[in-house]
Amino acid sequence: MKLPEELQFIENARMPQKTTTARLDGQVCVVTGATSGVGYEIAKRLAEGGAHLVLVCRNAEKAKRVKAEITDLFDTRVDLVQADFSNLDEVQVAASQILHQFPVIKILINNAGMHLTKRTLTADGFETAFAVNHLASFLFTRLLLERMIEKSPSRIIQVNSEGHRFGGLKLDDLHWEKRRYRGLQGYGASKTAQLLTVWELADRLHGSGVTINAVHPGEVATNIGMNNGILYQWYQKYLLFPLLKDPRISAEALYYFAAAPELSMTSGKFFNQTIEEKPAAHALDRVTGKRIWDISEELTGLHLKHKTVDNEHLIPAGNSGLTIAS
Repeated sequence: MKLPEELQFIENARMPQKTTTARLDGQVCVVTGATSGVGYEIAKRLAEGGAHLVLVCRNAEKAKRVKAEITDLFDTRVDLVQADFSNLDEVQVAASQILHQFPVIKILINNAGMHLTKRTLTADGFETAFAVNHLASFLFTRLLLERMIEKSPSRIIQVNSEGHRFGGLKLDDLHWEKRRYRGLQGYGASKTAQLLTVWELADRLHGSGVTINAVHPGEVATNIGMNNGILYQWYQKYLLFPLLKDPRISAEALYYFAAAPELSMTSGKFFNQTIEEKPAAHALDRVTGKRIWDISEELTGLHLKHKTVDNEHLIPAGNSGLTIAS
C-alpha cells in the first residue's frame, strides 16, 4: 500500500540515492557550520571534487584544524571566515568579508543550525533556534545574492530538515513569548520559515541563473542538540546515535546538488537526500510565505537596505536585476 504523499519521507529515506562524478575544480563554494557533522563532511566531499572552499565557522580553533586536515588530504584551497550565526551583526561582517575577497561565488550551502530544548534569546531578542536556523541563513543568502546573480550560473542549497513537519510557526509569536517553548516545535518553526522563504526566493530568482533548493540531509548522527543539558546529551549519544547513519551519506547528497549537471535548472524544490518529495502542508502556504518573507526582511534590517525591482520584489523572467546592498 502506497503511503500518502505527505508521509512519503518514510519510504524515501530507504530508497537508492543519486550521485554524480562531476567535478567543481576551482569553483568557490561557501559552507556554513563546517567544523562538525554534515558541514564537516560536505566540506571534505567538496574538496575531493576540487572546489575552493570558504568555510564560515563559529569556533576558530576547530576551523583551523578542519582546514589543516582538508589541505593535507586534498590539493585545494581552503579559506576561513569566523562568525557566530546567533549574532546577525557577525553574519553581516562575514558576508562583507566574503564579498571583498571573492569576486565569484558559485555554490552557497547554508548548513549552520541548532536544536534547543529550552527557550533562549539572542542579543537581538530573537528566539535562538529561529535566529540561527532561519534569520541568519536568510540574511547571509541575501547579502551574497547580488554577487551570485552577477556571476551566474550558481546554486544555493538550504540544509533543511524533515523536522519542519513538527510545525510550530506562528507569525504572531515567532519568539515564543506567548507559548510554552517546545524544542521540537521550535526547531520545526525555524525550518518551516526557511522552507517558505525558499519558495519565495525561487520565484524571485526565476531567469537569473541562480537556483535554490532545500535538502533534508538524511537521518544522520551529528552534534546538533549537543549544546543542551546532560540528560539530552546522554539520550542523543546512547539511545539516538546508534539508530542514525553516517553523515557521509549527507555529504554525498549535498555534493550531488552542488555539482550534478542535470540540476542546473532545478529550483524551488524540497528533497529528502536526493529524492524530491512533498513537504508538510503548512510549509507550502504561500500566503504565510509572503508574510514571513516580509517579517524576515524587517527583522534582519534588509527592508532598509535593498532596492526592489518592482512593487512585488520580483525578477521578471530573463532579468537578473535584483539589487541588494551589502
